[in-house]
Amino acid sequence: MSVGLEERHPLAQVLTLRGWTGESYLRRVAERHQALGYGTLAARKEKISRWTRIHQPQTPSLHTRLAMADVLGVDAREVLTRPWPHWLMLALQDDTTIWESPWTPAGIIHALDHAGGPPVDLDRRGFLTTTTATLTATLAHWSTAAPAPARTTGGRRISATVAEHIERRLAHLRHLDDALGSDHVYDTARAETQLVRRLLTDRTYSAANGQRFHACAAEASRLAGWCAYDQGRTGAAEEHFATALRAAAGAGDPTSAAIALAFWANLRYTRPTPDPRGALDLIDGALTHRTTITSPRVLTLLHLRRARAHSVARDPAAAYRAIDDALTAYVHGTPPDHDVPSLYWITAGEVLQAAGSAALALNDPHRALAYFQAAATHPDPYDPHKEPRGTAIYLTRTATAHLARGDVDGAVETARRALDLMADVGSARGNDSLIALRTELCRHRSTPAVRDFLAETEE
Repeated sequence: MSVGLEERHPLAQVLTLRGWTGESYLRRVAERHQALGYGTLAARKEKISRWTRIHQPQTPSLHTRLAMADVLGVDAREVLTRPWPHWLMLALQDDTTIWESPWTPAGIIHALDHAGGPPVDLDRRGFLTTTTATLTATLAHWSTAAPAPARTTGGRRISATVAEHIERRLAHLRHLDDALGSDHVYDTARAETQLVRRLLTDRTYSAANGQRFHACAAEASRLAGWCAYDQGRTGAAEEHFATALRAAAGAGDPTSAAIALAFWANLRYTRPTPDPRGALDLIDGALTHRTTITSPRVLTLLHLRRARAHSVARDPAAAYRAIDDALTAYVHGTPPDHDVPSLYWITAGEVLQAAGSAALALNDPHRALAYFQAAATHPDPYDPHKEPRGTAIYLTRTATAHLARGDVDGAVETARRALDLMADVGSARGNDSLIALRTELCRHRSTPAVRDFLAETEE
């Protein structure tokens, strides 16, 4: 290939990554083309240059692209939904850095560099590949990792004042996510992780300040993971949560680590193929350090996640016991101003909403509705004005509980409230909840209220 665009073309990058020549790659594609039933394909080496040249590049035929994808292990659906050559970027994703880098300051930097995949618009649905063994190994590494030391050589020294500025920026991002949704915040959260990464690598700092910057990296990564999860990018989300755990280890902060593990557990039990056992392993790993977790709200969150995981596993006794533990931890907690800033949203209403979700998963709609009602009427309620997306999702669950009890009119009324709240919020998770509820309502289309709602919400 000539120097220029060809060297930056995704296909050239794929060949370099795999260690293939153009000719050997074309032979593989031709063989797969034949095996897939598409007929013979000439493996002439000039095809590579035609596909990657600067001026008027050619696009391979659909059958050729499908054979390419099969060779590279890329889902055929990506070829059908993404233009050439953008889907090739999926073949460049290399997750080994996240899972195999050493648990050292250098390993943290490598993870911050790579978490979430390349900076292109990729929907990484279905790319969740972490196994139970991977989770176990990650928890074991975290438990023995040492805090990061001071950095005394390199660039200009930075102080705690810079960390304070970053902490305030992250606080604003969290509230922007509440108001606008994750699709507006994800890229900014990733940018924050890169800002902190540069400070950690380009500047000098004391051990105390370095650990504070690592805590900022942990929170920025945790927020990026949450946003990726809310958009359905489960693979990217897991990488961010794992990176947050690494950074929390560098900060010597079990509380930040527990927050990352709680959010990671939430992903495991709610993904398309739920893994409640993996979620419980993550939560149990966090709770082994409960004596060093300084935040009652973090303990509350861990118990809530445990309740939800047990409910997905269909273990009502363990689920309701965990709900009681969450309520106890919360009641014995401290005011929000005296707790970790990132869990300002943990209220009695949040605890009760999560309890309702657990009851609904356990096919107990009566108890679920009681919890959902209590969440709205408690003196420390779940606030729909501050949490429109979360409120909408909980309302879809409330509507589902109404349907389970045969109250179709109540379900429609609740669905309308959820729809109004989601109007200005960007959240794939919230939209998916509404779509699932609409599907359930379709079974009751003979009811006038349902028929009107379905007609009004048709795309």
